[in-house]
Amino acid sequence: MIQINNIKAYRLLEDLEDLAIITELQKDRKPDSAQKLSEKYAGKLPADVATELQEYVTKSRSEWDRNGI
Repeated sequence: MIQINNIKAYRLLEDLEDLAIITELQKDRKPDSAQKLSEKYAGKLPADVATELQEYVTKSRSEWDRNGI
C-alpha cells in the first residue's frame, strides 16, 4: 500500500503497469487527487478542534482584510 501525493506519480505507475513492469494487486481506490478534500478528511478532527480551527481561520481572514494583505 502506498499513498500517491501527485497525479503525475499516479500516471507513472499506470504506465509501469501498462508495460508489465509492476502489477497492481488491488484496484478499488481512486487516486487521492480525484477525491474531494471534504470527503477525504471528513471526521478526521474532533468537533472541538475543528471549531477552534475554523474560528482561527475566520479571525485570520478578517485580519488580512483589515490590514490589506
